[in-house]
Amino acid sequence: MGINIDHVATIRNARGGSHPDPIEIAKLAYECKVDNITAHLREDRRHIRDDDIKRLLNEVKIPLNFEMAATDEMVNFAIENLPFACCIVPEKRQEITTEGGLNLKINENMIRKQVLRLKKVGILCSLFLDPDIDQIEKAKQIGADAIEIHTGKFCNMQNDEDALHELNNIKKAAKYAKSIGLEVHAGHGLTFNNVIEIAKIIEINELNIGHFIIGESIFIGIKETIKKMQNIIDQARALHTG
Repeated sequence: MGINIDHVATIRNARGGSHPDPIEIAKLAYECKVDNITAHLREDRRHIRDDDIKRLLNEVKIPLNFEMAATDEMVNFAIENLPFACCIVPEKRQEITTEGGLNLKINENMIRKQVLRLKKVGILCSLFLDPDIDQIEKAKQIGADAIEIHTGKFCNMQNDEDALHELNNIKKAAKYAKSIGLEVHAGHGLTFNNVIEIAKIIEINELNIGHFIIGESIFIGIKETIKKMQNIIDQARALHTG
């Protein structure tokens, strides 16, 4: 499980000071033995800032999954600072949060160029995608090491039948990605309740969770929230589906 700390920075930035410090939350997550820290350095710096990424790399003993747009600015920053992994995500200035996966059919050449630049310096590259077989095939052709399946549509479904259909799409996408040699991650919108069915999918070996963890920690504390999520995921994995 990876913990996204973006919205600790959102709260900090609301007052313009230094509290709460997202790096201190990352250190508490490390004490809970999470597998990585995820942070998204947006072009408009609305939450995570350049110095946050540098401090995470220097002060926290845990792999950093650096989320970023496929721009020269962000790729240059990644090459300069060398996080363990980069996850390329679509980014629109007006969006509140990431609204869906990359469209590799339109942006294939540009993303291929950026993936090659990152891999050349030893950074593991993943692409944030909707559960779409054609997009996953493109990711393999582009040279990605992994994909992260966008689970937001499933998490937002109000109708059980629609949710089941989207869950089946995620299962098929994860199985296909694994079969062609891609590492499979998933995330977006996951909570204590909806993470169970996603965690049962054995092909998915990493779940990245942020907004819910930070929000729930207001009520029960960051360590307690992380540990509860870890326990739910572990129990679900024991009941995995193919």
